[in-house]
Amino acid sequence: MERMTVGPRRMVMKRRKSHALPAAGLLCAALVGCGTAAAVAAAPARAGATSGPAEVGCASVNQATTVTVQRTALVAEPPSVGKRTITQRKATLVRALFRDFCAAVDHPDVAQSALSCPIEFGTFYTGTFYDGQRVLATFTYAINGCPSLKITAAGKTHSTVLLGRAAAAAPHLKSDFAAVLGQPQSKIY
Repeated sequence: MERMTVGPRRMVMKRRKSHALPAAGLLCAALVGCGTAAAVAAAPARAGATSGPAEVGCASVNQATTVTVQRTALVAEPPSVGKRTITQRKATLVRALFRDFCAAVDHPDVAQSALSCPIEFGTFYTGTFYDGQRVLATFTYAINGCPSLKITAAGKTHSTVLLGRAAAAAPHLKSDFAAVLGQPQSKIY
């Protein structure tokens, strides 16, 4: 049996003209425009809201209404440790913590030499700040060893070790964090 070599097949594609696609595109554009205008007109105006685009991240601290915090430990814990996920809806507590986090990452601490940190137990908190249903920022807050903080908003991440300048910029961070969790500070750290 002999092998047959077949050359590449030539394919011819025909292009059909369709007048339906441009008409559908115009119809969609019209509907989107009308829906947007109607949604904007129907949205209730907030007191003190600006007419520009809504801010996220540290620029939106005063818009934060809710924070959800989840505690994670890399070592096994007894079930009596408490809740792992907490949602805080008291805006004053939420905004105070968000303000502390932003102050810390705005004054990042840069180590001039190797850090000597206490033992790391692997306890950290992750969470999200919200304005209603809209996500303003997410965070990761590691509390053991060398405490550190990372905030991500609008695709940008800012992080710092919470020593020196960063710790001095947010002196109430620990107490505000404990208040958000509804725990005494001694149970968190």
